[in-house]
Amino acid sequence: MNILIGIAHPAHFHNIKNLYYRLRDNHNLTVVCKSIPIVKNLLNKYQIPYIEIGEKGKNIREKIIKQFSFNHKVKNIIKEKEIDIVIGASLLVFASKVTKAKSILLDEDDQAVQPFTAKFVSPYVDHILSPDALSYENLKNAIYYPGYHELAYLHPNNFTPNPRILAKYGLNEENKYFILRFNAFKAHHDIHEYGLNKEQKHILINSLSKYGKVFITTETELEPEFAEFRMPIAPDEIHTFLSYAQMLISDSQTMTIEAAVLGVPSFRCNTFANRLPVLEELELKYGLTFGYHPSQFDWMLYRIKEFLELPNLKEEWQKKRERLLKDKIDVTEFLVWFVENYPESVKEVKAKDFDFGRFK
Repeated sequence: MNILIGIAHPAHFHNIKNLYYRLRDNHNLTVVCKSIPIVKNLLNKYQIPYIEIGEKGKNIREKIIKQFSFNHKVKNIIKEKEIDIVIGASLLVFASKVTKAKSILLDEDDQAVQPFTAKFVSPYVDHILSPDALSYENLKNAIYYPGYHELAYLHPNNFTPNPRILAKYGLNEENKYFILRFNAFKAHHDIHEYGLNKEQKHILINSLSKYGKVFITTETELEPEFAEFRMPIAPDEIHTFLSYAQMLISDSQTMTIEAAVLGVPSFRCNTFANRLPVLEELELKYGLTFGYHPSQFDWMLYRIKEFLELPNLKEEWQKKRERLLKDKIDVTEFLVWFVENYPESVKEVKAKDFDFGRFK
């Protein structure tokens, strides 16, 4: 088959990288990406050839204008490469509708918090692959699997933390350190949403510094007063660094889920708290992460300090992780099977007796 994979965010890269390696020997693969430095760095690091289709917009108006350019470029690529299936980001969907290609969207957010996707993307996709935490939506073109995007690359079948990476930065497995992750809130679904303010960030740093080192990673420019805490880790090493962390405190969704599936205690503070089914499942069913509205910051800080006093914090979280892994699948295994057997795989996976257990 001729397959086109689209990447519009670093998380998209991690989600499909193992799928790419598994498919490339038996299929003709083409990767397209937006001109995002961290995405290009990751693709180069993993030696994955790609075609740039342009920079992402800085605001809603720019995003809409640039989408027309993306559509035109991708449409030409689909025709030139005689693409059969497009996989990944929503930026591919529109182009696929005016060609013979079938579209498979990998989506982990519910429709309520991404109105543009819900209105202009989801109805036009041939098939959407989403975690079964979203199955309540019952979209006609959706297939719900027992897992999360992050288990495509952080399932133990696909990821083992490497302590030698810590040594590169003067750390070892016994060191206590914390990661703070700050979101830019510039995506189309982030309108009117927000996370931690500068004062709250200061309070967090001062509070956590009493327990260990503090490292900050951010999607946007870091304020000068926080520069000394900038995380030095290369993008392809971040998951090892995260897996050994004492705790993650963030106003970002993706890295919070990553911490949860790695068994790292995590606290998220933004206006999406209590609104996202995947994170709600991780909190209410598995107890791996906790979400707070920014107005609840003081309560979050109290709970963080409370957990830090527990003598076996990381051991307890690894037990919770083991419970999660018993319920979930190796998502890469599922994606490979689904794509290689498409479209027959659609009928099979929708059968009442379909067993996802084969992908564990």
